[in-house]
Amino acid sequence: MAKKGKKKKEAIRDGNATLATNRRARHDYKILETIECGMVLVGTEIKSMREGKISLTDAFATIDNGEIWLRNLHIPEYAMGHWTNHSPKRTRKLLLHRREIDRLMGQVRDGNKTLIPLKVYLKDGRAKLELALAQGKELHDKREDIKRRDQDREITRELGRRVKGINA
Repeated sequence: MAKKGKKKKEAIRDGNATLATNRRARHDYKILETIECGMVLVGTEIKSMREGKISLTDAFATIDNGEIWLRNLHIPEYAMGHWTNHSPKRTRKLLLHRREIDRLMGQVRDGNKTLIPLKVYLKDGRAKLELALAQGKELHDKREDIKRRDQDREITRELGRRVKGINA
């Protein structure tokens, strides 16, 4: 187990590591499209993120006045910070090209689609966010996904048994 932690620390130091993922998003939403975007952060936020303290559970993005803003992303205060510390749930600006923002604005305005963050990671030392254009799932859709996943798991298990020659 010590090797995994060491590799993660080395990856964070090198500038390429996944800091947080929103696993619940793929269960609650049908992902239509993903986009990589930058985030405007202050110094204590990036230091706290590098420690791995970040939560995407209630986060979502909105489009206000032609800009995309990330809301409810929880980055706790940096332990070594003092009066310069940030507020944990402040609204953060996302960095995208104008044509990408316009295209997303049109899609969100037209249908019942929303923008949700899937993953926060470091890329060449800079914090990036994987933003998804998503559509909410109904309860029966979630049940069908669970059923399909269980069937796939059973098929894989049975094929593995046949390859190994186990008749159970």
